This record gives sequence, structure tokens and C-alpha cells, in this order.
Amino acid sequence: MPLRFVLLQARDHDDPMLERERRSFAEHLDLPGERVVPLNLLDGPVGPEDLGRGDALLIGGSGDYYVSKDHLPHAEAVYDLLREVAVLGHPTFASCFGFQLMVRALGGEIVHDPATTEVGTLDLALTAEGRDDPLLGQLPERFAAQLGRKDRAVRMPDGVPNLAASDLNPHQALRLPGQPVWATQFHPELTGDENRARFERYLAGYSAHMSDEERDAALSRFRPSPEANSLLRRFVRLVFG
Repeated sequence: MPLRFVLLQARDHDDPMLERERRSFAEHLDLPGERVVPLNLLDGPVGPEDLGRGDALLIGGSGDYYVSKDHLPHAEAVYDLLREVAVLGHPTFASCFGFQLMVRALGGEIVHDPATTEVGTLDLALTAEGRDDPLLGQLPERFAAQLGRKDRAVRMPDGVPNLAASDLNPHQALRLPGQPVWATQFHPELTGDENRARFERYLAGYSAHMSDEERDAALSRFRPSPEANSLLRRFVRLVFG
């Protein structure tokens, strides 16, 4: 049977990134779009039965919602679902907002920190644990990745290793030990051009914390990130053979 992926999102219904995000995941998974099934967290609570809608779970972006602000509708149901993922070892790949949800669900700490906003294409480095990881360890020790965040993890869940770091944020990726569950603060589903389009869509939210010079500098920082963009295809090969 062809693989199907459930994509959790938290985006307003008029947000053009709702559909664009689904297409981006499908493209970087190398799958037809209809095999990525969207599930908007704003439409109602999720539960363990939703895991059965696909072979694997993806967790994408949040638009105007932040883990740190505790304003996501039905947030406790989401955290319960992710704790169930951890128990079952259900194949999962989460990016950005999904990384933050996973950290929070498993007992880590997320804070709102606009002073260390990361947006654009940045260079990340694998940690020692990352170099030994079966998925991220296939990347170069330093690699370019797409970022767009104001929340960040300040404490990882107990027993969960951090796999990558940037200059501003030491917590950029995780894997639940021994399970096919990964999460990255960066966006392996976005190219530089896609990330720039997303930044422009949410520019008002970023500009409140940026000077004109910082905004222009951010707009100049988008470039290709082929190694990071390979992660989703590698995830499929590693988990499903």
C-alpha cells in the first residue's frame, strides 16, 4: 500500500500557507500531494485515533500561534497525542512549531524570545549525539537550514538528546531514543525561496521585533539548503525501507 502521512497544522483557514505547507512536505517527501492528509488543530481536538489515518505523522507550522503563549486551541489534547506517540513509537517527523510542541509535551521548556529570533537560511552544526544519529548523522557536520522562529527551547526533555545547534540557539533537533520520532527546530520542508515567501507572509509579526536594517538583512539571508532538504526523503527510506 502507498504510504500516507497525516500533517498536523495550526493555521487560520484564510492563511495561504495552509495549503502551501502541505505541498512543501509532499514535495520533499517525494510523494503525490494527496498522500499528505492535512489535519488543522484549529478545527477541533485530536486523539490517538488520528494516528491511524496515516503511516506516519508530520507536524508543521503554526502561523500566528505560539507554544510559549498557551493560546493554541485544544493544546492539552495535542500534548496528550504526542505523549502517545512517544509511548507507541509511531513514526513522526516534526518541524519548527512541531519541535516546540514535542519538547513541551515531553517535559521540556519553551519560551518566547524575540531577542534571539532566527529567520532566514542559517548554518547549523551537529552535536556529538547528532553525528551518531542514524538520520541527522547522514548530514555534513555543518549544514545550511531554513529557520523562522521567535519561540525557542531552553530545556530539553529528560533523556532526549539534542542533535544540532546554531550560534543563537543550542537546541535545534531531537530524536526520541530508539524510536522513529524526530523533530527539528529548522524547516527541512522549505527551500530558501519558500522560506522567504513565508517570512514575507508573516513579516508584520517579525517586524515588531526588528529594525528596518534587521528586516533587510533577514531578507538577504535566504539561500539553498540542499542537505537539510534531504532529511524527509531520508526519513522515509530509514523508517520504511
